[in-house]
Amino acid sequence: MTPRQNVRPRQPAAAQIHPSILAADFARLAEHAETAIGADALHVDVMDNHFVPNLAAGLPLVESLRKATGIPLDCHLMIENPDRWAPQYAEAGASSVTFHAEAAAAPVRLARQIRGLGARAAMALNPGTPIEPYEELLPELDMLLIMSVEPGFGGQPFLDLVLPKIRRARDMISRHGLELWLQVDGGISDTTIERCAEAGADVFVAGSAVYGTADPAEAVAGLRALAERHPSRGL
Repeated sequence: MTPRQNVRPRQPAAAQIHPSILAADFARLAEHAETAIGADALHVDVMDNHFVPNLAAGLPLVESLRKATGIPLDCHLMIENPDRWAPQYAEAGASSVTFHAEAAAAPVRLARQIRGLGARAAMALNPGTPIEPYEELLPELDMLLIMSVEPGFGGQPFLDLVLPKIRRARDMISRHGLELWLQVDGGISDTTIERCAEAGADVFVAGSAVYGTADPAEAVAGLRALAERHPSRGL
């Protein structure tokens, strides 16, 4: 396999907003995706109805989106056997590919495969999964995703119990001197994003808070402004 051009910039210069297309109009997906002007990437949730009780997206959608938009694609794989499937998303044009720690059999090898294909390698942790057992893996990653809802469905309320885990993750990243993005996904809105930013997150996935508004571009700008009130993000 021939690697694509490396697309892994390091630490973000500002808070990143990744609108989730799960909240977009799937009948006009490419058009609706482009309404989130200013978004740093489009978050694409891939669900297999096994790892999570829902079915959404997949390789054909990612390939179609890659042709239809120039916005980077941040693919979040809520699937079983990501060791087999995740590299194919990097090959399909995803700028970042996130696999779940709970599902990966060989996370280090998988992260290196994804990186070798020119995408950012990311690992996600469910709300109840502690970060401490994975501390030694962090240097292999470009992004760590802390889930702030149970994976599988959009529109769930934010779980405040993850805030201490975000702080511990930021402390680990700082202690090891890593240039690692810290993403949070689930229930992100204008009432929760500041708490996540203060805790140390610097990349935010927002679904209905962007695509459920009359002006997605304005929503993206507003969310970023709220997050950037907190320079403690580790930037």
